[in-house]
Amino acid sequence: MAEPLLLAPPLALLIEALVGYPAALHSAVPHPVTWIGKAIEAMERRWNLPETSEVRRKELGVVTVAILILSAVLIGGFVESIFDSGLLATLLVALIATLGLAQRSLHQHVMAVLDPLEAGDLPAARVAVGRIVGRDIEDLDLHGVTAAALESLAESFNDGVVAPASWLTLFGLPGLFAYKAVNTADSQIGHMEPRWRAFGWAAAKTDDVMNWVPARLAGLLICLGAGWKGWDVMRRDARKHASPNAGWPEAAMAGALGVRLGGPARYDGETTDRPSFGDGRAPDLTDLRRGLRIYRRACALLWLLAALACLGGWRLVQ
Repeated sequence: MAEPLLLAPPLALLIEALVGYPAALHSAVPHPVTWIGKAIEAMERRWNLPETSEVRRKELGVVTVAILILSAVLIGGFVESIFDSGLLATLLVALIATLGLAQRSLHQHVMAVLDPLEAGDLPAARVAVGRIVGRDIEDLDLHGVTAAALESLAESFNDGVVAPASWLTLFGLPGLFAYKAVNTADSQIGHMEPRWRAFGWAAAKTDDVMNWVPARLAGLLICLGAGWKGWDVMRRDARKHASPNAGWPEAAMAGALGVRLGGPARYDGETTDRPSFGDGRAPDLTDLRRGLRIYRRACALLWLLAALACLGGWRLVQ
């Protein structure tokens, strides 16, 4: 791998934060993640049949994940082989890599919740937060809306920013594409409902493995972005989450803001008991503003870390 391409990850982070995936481009060309989603849907329709035994469906789920990872690695490697040297190649690889990052879109989605709250329009804020969380939103009050937005901001900081940036930094486009394929599969089929439990098992477990280190790094960056606040809460509460990874950035955000996140929530009309993170009060509008500031600082720290890693030649596969 030519030296200039090592600078692609920090450059991709910077470009994506400034530009994102422009709406005009999105209207003309669907985001590549939708292509991955369609491939997963096709394999699920073909292989996840009710009449097939659970053991067989689990095996076919493993095959599905293997196909996704192999395809992603081959495509990523092929793209890098085309752009193999020079500053122009670095820029082109960085531009392609922005497709796997979500700093700007995550910030915009949370701002879409904050703006109506600042205008006193709670119904509009509920609609906005409903676009980034899966829980029922009809009865959420101000505290419920801000808590949901902060939880999504913290968890998605890992899934949409830190984890893809980490895989990009260490393994280049093949690593980034493989992570996005697995993470998309987990979001689509990695569920515990009877339909998905066997077929989606491999996607869920692989996603857990690929996020294990990045989730802890995301929590650390949130604490650093808050001036080293939240570390004690993160260490104490992160393992309460049913996921081995999601609790780390969420507990870090709760501790950094001195608020309480998590707790019971309603999904499809049913109340689900969830663990709480932090000991403070319920979050409010001010905390959502503060959370976004912490998020921006954490992203800046990630840029610095990616730059140091690339300049130090930390890429594992050349």
